[in-house]
Amino acid sequence: MNTQTQLPIPPHFVPEKVGEVWRVPYQQRATEAREWAKKYQIKPASADKTQVCLLLIDVQNTFCIPEFELFVAGQSGTGAVEDNRRLCEFIYHNLGVISAIAPTLDTHTAMQIFHPIFWINKDGEHPTPSATNITPKDIEQEIWQVNPAVAYSLKLDYAALQKHALHYVNQLTQHGKYPLTVWSYHSMLGGIGHALVSAVEEAVFFHCIARDSQTQFEIKGNNPLTENYSVLRPEVLDNADDQAIAQKNSRLIQQLLEFDAVIVAGQAKSHCVAWTVDDLLTEIQQIDSSLAKKVYLLEDCTSAVVVPGVVDYTAQANAAFERFANAGMQIVKSTQVFGNW
Repeated sequence: MNTQTQLPIPPHFVPEKVGEVWRVPYQQRATEAREWAKKYQIKPASADKTQVCLLLIDVQNTFCIPEFELFVAGQSGTGAVEDNRRLCEFIYHNLGVISAIAPTLDTHTAMQIFHPIFWINKDGEHPTPSATNITPKDIEQEIWQVNPAVAYSLKLDYAALQKHALHYVNQLTQHGKYPLTVWSYHSMLGGIGHALVSAVEEAVFFHCIARDSQTQFEIKGNNPLTENYSVLRPEVLDNADDQAIAQKNSRLIQQLLEFDAVIVAGQAKSHCVAWTVDDLLTEIQQIDSSLAKKVYLLEDCTSAVVVPGVVDYTAQANAAFERFANAGMQIVKSTQVFGNW
């Protein structure tokens, strides 16, 4: 990695506000970012001899603010908040080294296959969110069926949608994916939960202005027929009739492979981070396995999904990171200086 003395943290950053939602004063921060770049002789990203991308997975209010829908608490109970405090500090300290920042945005509407309204039982009830997994057996025994109203609203044939639902959960099972979890409504397009965490948004915007490097936002998850944990590939790509319903993000894959280094952070370590890194590793291994060494995973800027008394994905998350490390990817901490990576 490129070596550089870490920069100080700008005075506007308040660690205690990372777990809150507030408006970023864009023009004020833009002026300060220009002055900061001049003061510390920070050059435009186009001048970087080593091109470094920071890939931020779903650092959104819905996952990162304690009172929001799917707060990633980790085993500590404050996981995502502490992760984002360290992440902001990492961005500011390494402002002159990070060439590009690509935040992913989980993007949903109500009528999607992983939300309660999509499913209905014989009593007309929807599944309990974040506490219901739907299996092939559940559909075959008609414990859960596709809600006919959803088919009407999405302008899809009900029989075809029901057929797809069974195909979908079978595909998850056959490919070793997590079972279909019915989540609470989250990352809703147009809602506050969809937005980046304010402190992270501020840091990312500051980087954009200071480095003359446009932030590259990546939308994922808006297909009603499939979950999309990974930004690189939806969970299922086709329907029961082998017709494509989605495709992998070949453009972003190619971009990431062209960087000299890719740093990954975000939420959740057990789900969207793990699945994204797994897909990136698959692409790398099809080209040149040695490329894995240019991927760096910020292990102290990500946490696993933990719902006390319900589910704890910490072991799965750690096993995934161990597998990534064994494949050549590098597990690092945000507090380590680049030159020591």
